[in-house]
Amino acid sequence: MKVLRFAALGDSLTEGVGDPVEGGWRGWAALLAGGLAPGEVPVEFRNFAKSGAQSDDVVTKQLPAALAFRPDLVAVVVGVNDTLRCTFDIHEVAARIDLVCAEFAARGALVMTACLPDPGTMLGLPGVLGRPLARRQHAVNAVVHELSRRYGAVHLHAADGEWVSDRTMWSADRLHPGERGHRMLAVRFHARLAEKGLELGDVPASEPERPEPTRSASLLWLATAGTGWLARRCTDLLPQLMRLTAEEIRHRARGTSLGLDLGTAHAVASALSALPVTKAV
Repeated sequence: MKVLRFAALGDSLTEGVGDPVEGGWRGWAALLAGGLAPGEVPVEFRNFAKSGAQSDDVVTKQLPAALAFRPDLVAVVVGVNDTLRCTFDIHEVAARIDLVCAEFAARGALVMTACLPDPGTMLGLPGVLGRPLARRQHAVNAVVHELSRRYGAVHLHAADGEWVSDRTMWSADRLHPGERGHRMLAVRFHARLAEKGLELGDVPASEPERPEPTRSASLLWLATAGTGWLARRCTDLLPQLMRLTAEEIRHRARGTSLGLDLGTAHAVASALSALPVTKAV
């Protein structure tokens, strides 16, 4: 009997951070794996995602191992960590995600993608601080949208909607889904795969198995481990973010903020036009 192979590539979201189980993390991809095929069809799942991974890590570290696994279905969800680095370049991010999707599509694997909320919104940063991060994430999402169309990927739009503001969906760090959020992603991906006409197993359960974190636990995490987590992710970004914030303030004062948005749109168009020509699926 043929085994359905499912691989997941990406960062902490796909690794499962926010959905703890004994011995580590579980997450939406593992939850989804249990419902990818009818009961008589075995599913082999491997999660190559790692916390802190950027698009370059996916290409150099995760892609070779995932290709050797020869998956039938592969999730490629990455880009948020790129936006939190001073080296962010939408041209490079687009080229890397395109390379990963092209490698799997060329081997007949069905690719899954998602666009995600921007970290500034999730952390509740003030507008002038959060807007530069939002602009970067919007650029990544625009690239993912286009590459999903190009490679016939199963794409989940998760960048906005009620789930973003629903605190029960998120863990104490406000950046990763909690168990309920991971289950919601698994359910929504299952629905998108069903729309694609795949023969699937049972829909993943949507209700959590464990109690949700209390507000006091969330505040304690943010005041202790959360501060260190954010510092590790953003230290090299902070000087640049201050410059971007100053630029944001100047444009607001002049009434020319639209120019920043247009600049981002132009950068996305330029990044996509620079990619190798690929026949759309």
